[in-house]
Amino acid sequence: MPVTEAILTQILSQLETLTVQQQTLQAKVDALAGGSNASSPNLGPVNSTRGIAIPGSRGESPSVPSALSLSPEVATSPPLDRFTHKVQPGSPTSASEKSREKILYPSRVILTTYPDQTGIKPYPLQWGTDDAQTRGPIICSRLPSSIKLRNAIGAHSGSYSIYRALSIAMGSLSPTHRPNFALTDPPVAIPFQPSWADPKKIVSMDPFGHVVPQAFHSDIESGLDIRPSIAVTKAHIKLSEVDESSRKGEIVIDGKIVLKSPPVLNPDHTPSDADPGVELNVSKAAVEPVWYLPGVAERFGISEGLLRRALFEDTGGMYPELITRPDIKVFLPPIGGLTVYIFGNPAFMSDESKELTLRVHDECNGSDVFGSDICTCKPYLVFAIEECVRCAQRGGVGVVVYFRKEGRALGEVTKYLVYNLRKRGGDSADKYFKSTELIAGVKDMRFQALMPDVLHWLGITKIDNMVSMSDMKYNAIVESGIRILKRYDIPDHLIPPDSRVEIDAKIAAGYFSSGRQVTEADLFKTVGRTWEETDH
Repeated sequence: MPVTEAILTQILSQLETLTVQQQTLQAKVDALAGGSNASSPNLGPVNSTRGIAIPGSRGESPSVPSALSLSPEVATSPPLDRFTHKVQPGSPTSASEKSREKILYPSRVILTTYPDQTGIKPYPLQWGTDDAQTRGPIICSRLPSSIKLRNAIGAHSGSYSIYRALSIAMGSLSPTHRPNFALTDPPVAIPFQPSWADPKKIVSMDPFGHVVPQAFHSDIESGLDIRPSIAVTKAHIKLSEVDESSRKGEIVIDGKIVLKSPPVLNPDHTPSDADPGVELNVSKAAVEPVWYLPGVAERFGISEGLLRRALFEDTGGMYPELITRPDIKVFLPPIGGLTVYIFGNPAFMSDESKELTLRVHDECNGSDVFGSDICTCKPYLVFAIEECVRCAQRGGVGVVVYFRKEGRALGEVTKYLVYNLRKRGGDSADKYFKSTELIAGVKDMRFQALMPDVLHWLGITKIDNMVSMSDMKYNAIVESGIRILKRYDIPDHLIPPDSRVEIDAKIAAGYFSSGRQVTEADLFKTVGRTWEETDH
């Protein structure tokens, strides 16, 4: 009988199953023998257990050092000197430091866990419900009190989780420290919205992330390490550009949203006659990313399996459980989050009868902080803030969402390399996007598909004024079900001369513009200054 493709496929499938079974058995034998498999870097096939130490294979607590194998109450409050013996950078490793290292981490390296592993029972999680308790807490901690109940991959604090790891290694932080959440509840209400219960509306953040200490108080008290991924607060912000607008009468002091700044003091601490300018009264929220993997994959139009594999492979295999734990659907990626600034009454965000002005701004450290004039980021941001203030003073509300997506999510290193190429290769608008693609291979990696989630969390269903040229942002918001009534771009008089290259290239590429139109032929005429023109 000829070997057909179907028969060959069946044979290969059976061989793969036998291989996986053999590898699983070998790993369990290794675990029973108490040996370390940490030296083997080969993970084998995607669902293989080769080279992976399996904790808890004998029904015991997953390979936790004896000093930590205590009751939840004791395990979370050990004598701090066990863990916080501080290490001086560059100093030789002392005997006490080696002892502390053994207490901190077991000799066997736990690379991953498996769904059917003895003792592993993730806390039930139902994404997209109208109640925090029904949905369940996000648990990613590896502490003894939580490790067997984990239902999320990764760690809290996004990119800052790496600094936490360093702090533990250096002895500055006890790994079993439990935050005291007393008096940390939000001073500004972000109430439940129907979109929180829609598993397709919010997939990249935890909508209950700001009420974790209240919603899961009893679970936290029982020893579970559950942490907020959102914090809401109130603040005053001060910008020299807004001070200048106030002096010109373009921003009016109302004593509620725009406040007079405290007087400037002379060297002898007496009040100066100098105009102190103004401060803006805002509510704000910091949000860490929490990804519901099935929803994120669907948003990007790819399979969950492909998303997991890409996240695993292209972070250098940082999170093996993306591959080995398909039952865990939540991932806390080590990336930057976002900050929301609200001007006016936050309750107006979900009230369609109120006017709402929005700016979604992607981070640009060079311009936003240090005032670089090669792009329009800071002028655009300040203009949007002032528009939000005016909207709030008209009885509406203004919202600025600041995403940590430096350099179109390509990063500052790539961005500066592109700057070098542009200035050496002739900085004309026709080469603007091509220069980025030559270095990065792509002109933009911000992928705005996840961006509208925060707007749904805030309860926004209608935007009266969107301060943005970006069609990607506009399309992502509209396609998510939020109406936009009006768009407008940055006024010409706020565009720095050297950033005209950027603006003209964007207009020619199809970005929104209410003013002049730019053709491909015009792009050759828009040229930025050279380094020599700025070196005086």
